[in-house]
Amino acid sequence: MNNPQSLEFAAPDIPLREDVRKLGALVGDMLAEQVSPEFLAEVERVRTAAIARRQGNEPPQSLAGLLADLPPHRAEALIRAFSAYFQVVNIAERVHRIRRRRDYQRQGGAPQPEGVHASLLQLQAEGADFDEVAAWLPRIDIEPVFTAHPTEAVRRALLEKEQLMVASLVNGLDGGRTPGERATDIERFRMALTSAWQTADSSPVRPGVEDEREHVGFYVTEVLYRVMPVFYETLETAFRETWGKAPEIPRLLRFGTWVGGDMDGNPNVDATTIAETLRAQRRSILKKYLKELGQLATLLSQSLGVATVSPQVLQRIEEYRARLPEAAARSRPRHGDQPYRLLNDLMRARLKATLEGTAGGYAGPEELAADIELILHSLEANKGIHAGWFAVRRLLWRVRSFGFHLARLDVRQESSVHARAVAAALGDAQWEGRNAVERAALLGPYAGGEKPLPASQDEGNPRLDAVFAALAEARHLHGADALGAYIISMAHDRADVLTVLALARRGGLVDGDGHVPLDIAPLFETVDDLRHGPGTLRDLLADPVYREHLAARGNVQMVMLGYSDSGKDGGIAASRWGLQRGQVELLEAADELGIKLTFFHGRGGSISRGGGKTTRAVDASPRGSVDGRLRVTEQGEVIHRKYGIRALALRSLEQAAGAVLVSSIRPRPPEPREAKWREVMDLVAEASSRAYRDFVGAPGFMDYFRSATPIDVIERMTLGSRPSRRLGQDAALSNLRAIPWVFAWSQARAVIPGWFGVGSGLQAAVDAGHEATLREMAREWPFFRTFLDDISMVLAKGDISIAEMFSRLSGPLHDTFFPRVQGEYATTRDWVLSLGGNEWLLQNDQRLALSIRLRNPYVDPISVMQADLLKRWRESGREDDELLRVLVATVNGVSQGVQNTG
Repeated sequence: MNNPQSLEFAAPDIPLREDVRKLGALVGDMLAEQVSPEFLAEVERVRTAAIARRQGNEPPQSLAGLLADLPPHRAEALIRAFSAYFQVVNIAERVHRIRRRRDYQRQGGAPQPEGVHASLLQLQAEGADFDEVAAWLPRIDIEPVFTAHPTEAVRRALLEKEQLMVASLVNGLDGGRTPGERATDIERFRMALTSAWQTADSSPVRPGVEDEREHVGFYVTEVLYRVMPVFYETLETAFRETWGKAPEIPRLLRFGTWVGGDMDGNPNVDATTIAETLRAQRRSILKKYLKELGQLATLLSQSLGVATVSPQVLQRIEEYRARLPEAAARSRPRHGDQPYRLLNDLMRARLKATLEGTAGGYAGPEELAADIELILHSLEANKGIHAGWFAVRRLLWRVRSFGFHLARLDVRQESSVHARAVAAALGDAQWEGRNAVERAALLGPYAGGEKPLPASQDEGNPRLDAVFAALAEARHLHGADALGAYIISMAHDRADVLTVLALARRGGLVDGDGHVPLDIAPLFETVDDLRHGPGTLRDLLADPVYREHLAARGNVQMVMLGYSDSGKDGGIAASRWGLQRGQVELLEAADELGIKLTFFHGRGGSISRGGGKTTRAVDASPRGSVDGRLRVTEQGEVIHRKYGIRALALRSLEQAAGAVLVSSIRPRPPEPREAKWREVMDLVAEASSRAYRDFVGAPGFMDYFRSATPIDVIERMTLGSRPSRRLGQDAALSNLRAIPWVFAWSQARAVIPGWFGVGSGLQAAVDAGHEATLREMAREWPFFRTFLDDISMVLAKGDISIAEMFSRLSGPLHDTFFPRVQGEYATTRDWVLSLGGNEWLLQNDQRLALSIRLRNPYVDPISVMQADLLKRWRESGREDDELLRVLVATVNGVSQGVQNTG
């Protein structure tokens, strides 16, 4: 039987091996030129030693002798050298994904798995016909929501250089490049690689909200804007290849963002950033439309007398000439016989007026879309299908997808902030101590509009008033589609929701019918809140004030599910099961109450924060929980991995759409054994959570955590605008953000949040006589099978021996805590392998196992240096800025190498 150290590249992946070899040689040449040949030889000695250490199962101390007590500048150079190596491995793998996609497309046989064509064929095989699938399309609503959560440790300038490297490699995929062109591609790659080497890994200044907005905006305007029409064309083609015809396809995709609206624990986000973000997004997308219309003007040069044009186009030109006489006067006389061009000129004039906020602009994207459709229909009716119709339709898809707002802005705030504001407004010092029923009864008149909530001049109330006033103004300026949900973090009961209604009314967010035009989404993010979520929903919908509000919102309630804090709170097994069971019970409650639910999945990059492949997550979700709707956060390095390259962004969108279509139209049939499986999973989750909480709640644990991980380095890094814990709170685990908690353990290679307690939970179920049931669950229950696969991946990416090096930094606490880590790790690993029927981790995903093996020779030395540097920095009293700078480089390096870190 093979093991990860003896794996070989499968035939389809041999080109990847060649790319890794060639790009590694380019890195070596660059290091010899930029530093010295002697330095390159040193890098090779360390790399060879790291490979030998893995092959011989030696402890990491075998590397420590080569890497201990290095001068900071030498350590930094080595770290950056290794980072450069696995940067090119990452790039090679991404380009190889594009290569594999093109190979499928060239072969003309079976479509690539998980794409929309494969999904339609699956639906057809399961009995769905064209009419059934077409009828479902208007119900499909997929919305990735981009957040500014600080898990992307690479600065924008380096991401842009990576784009150049990718483009150089993609050029050669078709095999048609001349020797001169191939040489040029290599030189462009070398230029970007060398320029990246000469650029600092991270900015010395913490990014502000504007920087985060620009960073996320890059992916939406430069990547997704380009691929959105291609997605719909791909879906249309897939329909034709499956059924011989294509339906009229409505908008299936839209995008959201938290950047500029996520106030939870971030004092830098407020009413000003909300208004500025929406204005900036509007400017950005309108400029894209103006540029594209300008390009269409040169294409749509049809002349009267040579081509015919529908009379509606001529009528619209005359209408706009009368409405926009100055713009009409600027039209060139020599274009007078080119009606599409004339209309284009006037459309651009309206769009500029929209951008500038002057008279004559479009009232909304529907008016612009109507003009585009007018041209489209005219081309279709007048032999223009091959004379511009294709390009015009691409613009129409973009307008339908991005509107005038680019991405819907969500707003988020924690429930205690609202509670303190209401307490101050009512002058009730006992407010937060009152029970939920009493608070809800007192809030009713204010939430329903019977009487206004009193104003207050304390610190919190004016700030919240400004937020709701900004939302009201934004709705007026940008339209209802520009605003997403108002999310309440740490929502516990109906009073938390009614509080937002009362505050929104006082802030002026009320429509002409007297309703608050806002979707309010409670965020259930602890294990207890998930358990009580169905009861909270029933209680909320029993409230007549809220029920009236929801009726005005179409009786669709959004509920956000928190993967991060539930995992930090109770461990991954209790979190995953709490989320799964909570969705089932919430759906039952919604069905009883006659409303629809939209689940908003607050997933992060790491497995412990809900990360993983979208297709597997949808497949493993409870039956009926998708129902055409998928709303999910995209964070940090996940954004770059999924949307950083156009071809991969298209693939990500296809996978999401395919999974939603299949899960919605042909959900899994009811499983009679699931009742028994749920009982066993209850036991696993309870025992797992008990083991996890005993560990993280033990005396001295937080001191151990702060010693055995580089959390003190991460807290000083300039990753994002939000602090690592909520303001004014101590460093207790409950107050620490889930992202730095997971990020720190990933850096230390222990990855505790991703597996600790799972072994104890599985062992408890076995001890209770359920081993056979667990094996049945592993074979036949998608939820449990995916759970075990995810734990296997986390264990494979970690390294318990390197984790021990970090643990020893805690001094006497090492002997208290690390034996528990070792014991739980062994139990978890043994049961994950046994239940999966495997002899080694990731045996069922050898491509991923090989990918990890490619990186380990570069990641392991950085981890060893990080432990050594951390010890030296702490011994300096954390005052040595040079050592801190090098430590930051190690964090960036490990993050790039391990991936899925935050």
